[in-house]
Amino acid sequence: MTDNSTLNNMLPGIFIVAVIAIPAWLLGTLMPLVGGPVFGILLGMMAAFWNRPTKYDAGIHFTAKKVLQVSIILLGFEMNLFNVLTVGSQSLDIMIFTLSTAFITAWLVGRYLKLPGNTSILIGVGTAICGGSAIAATAPVISASDKDVAYSISTIFLFNIAAVFIFPFAGHLLDMSDIGFGMWAGTAINDTSSVVAAGYSYSNEAGNFATIVKLTRALMIVPVTLILAIFVARKNANHSNFSISKIFPWFILGFVVASMISTTGFIPPLICKALAEVGKFFIIMALTAIGLNTHLKHLISNGIKPILLGLSCWIAVALVSLVAQHYLQIW
Repeated sequence: MTDNSTLNNMLPGIFIVAVIAIPAWLLGTLMPLVGGPVFGILLGMMAAFWNRPTKYDAGIHFTAKKVLQVSIILLGFEMNLFNVLTVGSQSLDIMIFTLSTAFITAWLVGRYLKLPGNTSILIGVGTAICGGSAIAATAPVISASDKDVAYSISTIFLFNIAAVFIFPFAGHLLDMSDIGFGMWAGTAINDTSSVVAAGYSYSNEAGNFATIVKLTRALMIVPVTLILAIFVARKNANHSNFSISKIFPWFILGFVVASMISTTGFIPPLICKALAEVGKFFIIMALTAIGLNTHLKHLISNGIKPILLGLSCWIAVALVSLVAQHYLQIW
């Protein structure tokens, strides 16, 4: 439980995020084609140039991570559990293609660019599964250095931001259906926050679909990290840093419980809808916080090779997802 002193430390940052998120939400209602999440990350990135006092940092980091997880749980109140299970099963075939593509591309291009093995693994995992969360979960398993982690997260984050703007625009150009775009965003965009932002920027239905697909994809953290842990354990007979409880995305269980409540009608539909709307505002807050933590100069200064690897993985996964959808007649 958070004590009062910790809460007091976080309140200034949470407050400044909310102050920026409110106009982002209003702009999103006026221009739904762009959407509140996109405005949130844009306004946040603009505010990141402000040399802010350190007292805001704790609350901003809390909002970017924990409030995002709460928002995903609240979105569950708008979902029907049977739809969640159906969508999750529909996306598994495409996930097999996209995960395989990410890892093969990371290995081949990483070797060509002569990048350290751990950097290639982390960028591959981040692209394949769920961005920074997957990198953070994988790093202790493969004993990655802080430098490896920093390069990988910065690279993945750069393409997360790009995806929020490029994917909805490309989806409209390709005249994709809400379901098709939701599948594409859920299987091809790296981080949960960017999937949610791009999905709901396209349409409400696309956002709901993309969120379910992404949460199903996030569960792949467990088997992938288990395989890496076994591989590393065989190499050096040391897997003391590995813990399933640390890598499992527990907020997904909250999403499922909320979906069950919505499906059974245990809580009146009006209340469920209100909770889901709060969740959508929390998404805007989380994206605003992520924008506030984004310093483009720092991302670009890490070197060109990790960026080239991230770009290769990103393009390969996006194209394979589209081809697989077309072949499976989902789009």
